[in-house]
Amino acid sequence: MDRSFRIASQGMTTPTKASPSRTYEIFARWSTISYRHGAWVLLAALLVAVACGIYVSRNLGMNTDTTDMLSEHLPFRVNMKHYNETFPQDIDTMLLVVEAPTPEQARTTAQRLTERLKTDTTNFHDIYAPTAEDFFVRNGLLYESIPELAQITDRIAAAQPLIAHIARDPTLPAFADVLMRAVDEMNKGRSMELRPVMGGVSATLDARIEGSSRALSWQSLFNDEAQKNKYKQIIVVKPKLDFSQLLPAEQSTTALHAAARDVGITEGGPIRLHITGEAALAGEELKSSLSGMEIAGIITFVMVGMVLYFAMRTGGLIINVLVCLTMGLLLTAAFATAAVGHLNVISIAFAVLYIGLGADFAIHFLLRYREVLEGGPPPDEAIRVSGGDAGAALTACTITNAIGFYAFIPTDFSGVAELGIISGTGMIISLLVTLTIGPALLRCLPQPKFKESMPKSSVGKVLELSLKWHRVTYAATVAAALAALVILPQVRFDYNLLNMQDPTGDAVQAFRELIAEAEDSPWHSIALVKERKEAEDLAPRLAKLPEVSKVITIQDFVPPEQEEKLLLIEEMALTMGPIAISPRPEPPPGDIAARQRHALNALAAALDRFIKAHPDHSATETARKLKSSLASLFTRLDIASKDEQGKLLNSVEDDLLVTLPTALQSLRLATEAAPFGEDDLPVELINRWHSPTTGEYRVAIYPAEDLNDNDALRRFVRSVQQVAPNATGAPMVSLEAGEAVVKAFVQAFLLALVGIIIILLILLRSLKYTILVLLPLLLSSLFTASFTVLLGVPFNFANIIALPLLLGLGIDSSLHMVHRSLNNEMVSEVLIHTSTARAIFYSALTALVDFASLMFSSHQGTASMGIMLTVGLTFTLVCTLAILPVLLRTPAQGVRA
Repeated sequence: MDRSFRIASQGMTTPTKASPSRTYEIFARWSTISYRHGAWVLLAALLVAVACGIYVSRNLGMNTDTTDMLSEHLPFRVNMKHYNETFPQDIDTMLLVVEAPTPEQARTTAQRLTERLKTDTTNFHDIYAPTAEDFFVRNGLLYESIPELAQITDRIAAAQPLIAHIARDPTLPAFADVLMRAVDEMNKGRSMELRPVMGGVSATLDARIEGSSRALSWQSLFNDEAQKNKYKQIIVVKPKLDFSQLLPAEQSTTALHAAARDVGITEGGPIRLHITGEAALAGEELKSSLSGMEIAGIITFVMVGMVLYFAMRTGGLIINVLVCLTMGLLLTAAFATAAVGHLNVISIAFAVLYIGLGADFAIHFLLRYREVLEGGPPPDEAIRVSGGDAGAALTACTITNAIGFYAFIPTDFSGVAELGIISGTGMIISLLVTLTIGPALLRCLPQPKFKESMPKSSVGKVLELSLKWHRVTYAATVAAALAALVILPQVRFDYNLLNMQDPTGDAVQAFRELIAEAEDSPWHSIALVKERKEAEDLAPRLAKLPEVSKVITIQDFVPPEQEEKLLLIEEMALTMGPIAISPRPEPPPGDIAARQRHALNALAAALDRFIKAHPDHSATETARKLKSSLASLFTRLDIASKDEQGKLLNSVEDDLLVTLPTALQSLRLATEAAPFGEDDLPVELINRWHSPTTGEYRVAIYPAEDLNDNDALRRFVRSVQQVAPNATGAPMVSLEAGEAVVKAFVQAFLLALVGIIIILLILLRSLKYTILVLLPLLLSSLFTASFTVLLGVPFNFANIIALPLLLGLGIDSSLHMVHRSLNNEMVSEVLIHTSTARAIFYSALTALVDFASLMFSSHQGTASMGIMLTVGLTFTLVCTLAILPVLLRTPAQGVRA
């Protein structure tokens, strides 16, 4: 060990020649008293901890209503509040997506589920299934255009004999026989469109052969359209939410799953239920976020323990850090209970922030104590010196941190304002706990003897490189800063709340599908007008906007040209006649499976004849697919036992004919359509478009672009607002809330920066050293912001919360270095080997492993927060320990804070 370092290290253990400050003397005496009366201090602390724990558990609430986290005076909040009061049934809703292989199954299941849920008034306020209502089934044909309705009438007329034959004998042999005859007629040259039915039968057979069920949709056949893979019905549910619970919709969600089982929706079955919408997304987000926190907590516990071991090297000091953290958390939680009364989904992060910054306080005090003790003084003298030194430095850090957090109080982001109140006060609590409980524990816990001389730490040896190559350090810093400034304009904020959630969550996936596929997308804007005439004037002006795909008002639910359409529907009713599905006849004596197999063989032969005779026909390819499906079925039957053959053929029969009764009933009901006006619409529908309380009309505006793109979202919102300034809805809320959050953080950062500069000027009494404290913070902020662009991780509603912590740690780290340099008149070559440098390194490393584990969370907001904190803390560490010592290369004049 070189001699100069040993001499300098001995000088670090006692106060400098400069007279101690008042802050130094206060905390020197405070820590000494705590040390001397350690047992009584710990007993009092234990009693206070128990009292705080009981008080918090009984009184601290949880408010998970995210709408309360922004000021209600913001224009978009005012508009949304007015809309919620006008149409209260639309707020905090769930969307139930009933998904089935056929439209018949989707509708009948949605009807049964709706009826079941309406009986549960304990868990639900309102149930509304718009497209499953009999009104739209009865009048559905009136919403078709006249040419489309004429085509449907012609198809029904052509298929009437076939439908009547199957309806009289709804069995597999009868169905196969009808289809065989139709193929033979087409083979003879008759013009028939059999591709939809052959394609549907082929897909149904393939699914059954693979072991699943895919019923044939007769409704699709009547409409002469290819059967899709799945059909959806939407049910709008307004659950009863309990915001005093962590998951407000949990009880309602449990009731939904129970109701689904009651109507036959089972896991793995052909009919599925997806629960999404505002309330479901909020619950799923909180679950995935908490799940990520649990995983992160386990990893962090192990990693922090390892870091503390390398920092402290003794079990007693590690226990000291953990006890101080626990006590500080309890006291801060008690303050939150008394001052605010509840936590929100943002202020709950106070615990994470406290661990990151509170550990910093304890580590600095304990490593300073160890450093002083290594110089040979008795423990009480070491406590006095370390308490005074650490107290003075930590007081400055506490003031700057508190200002940083309290700067959020006057912003419009009340969710973060509450976090600022709690965390800012938590810093003051951390200071007092560290210098009260810490010395008391040092008195009561056994401490090993430390060596009188201390070798250079590995941290210091690494940091020597930046001093040795200080010119390279200057050049690299300037180059990196210039590069970051070039990238900085590309920093962006992601306004899409869906992008923060777990992409594998059922609610998120279902919602994204609705946005992409559903005609009535839940992501649209809404304008409210007082008069019907105003709605009629506003709709066309909005529809002309290039960013708008369509605009819907209540008038759109009254179809035009009803008289002409009713004439075609009457013709359809006469063509159909009194077709009714007959019950399945009792099978005649003999081998049922043999008759079913014979009918299918005959169908396969007819297909073969058609394919050979008409290889270039438009229906030939579909016929080949059906023939191939039949061949696969025959192969499966040939290797099956007799019982298995019967079960398989009966399943095929069910798959092909199960929806026929429902389709015929719906078709028959549709022929009973009658003319109607707006007053004849269902009351539930009218109340969602014409408010019964205020008389206002709702105008729905749908985007032409994918609003997952932030630029498209901004274009849509701004263009709509030019025509309808008071428009609201999810797109407006997402964009305006995001801009309000960004504005709040910019405002808070500027306030904090001004306050911190003033405090630093008062404490340091030097513009030069104030700049030196701020420079690492500004550099690390610049580098972090630029890296969000390089990593493709934009700021969002979750990771922006990392900024207060990075601000606090950045100020703490650089202030500790400058404060130690000033008060001990220490050159950088010595400073980097002090307990201050080691404390900064291990404090940052503790926080780093605490937050790096968040990157592995399934919740994308939490994961992005972990990335932001990891990158930010890394740059803070580099700027403080590698760049700042280069700037502090000349010894400072003694100025005690």
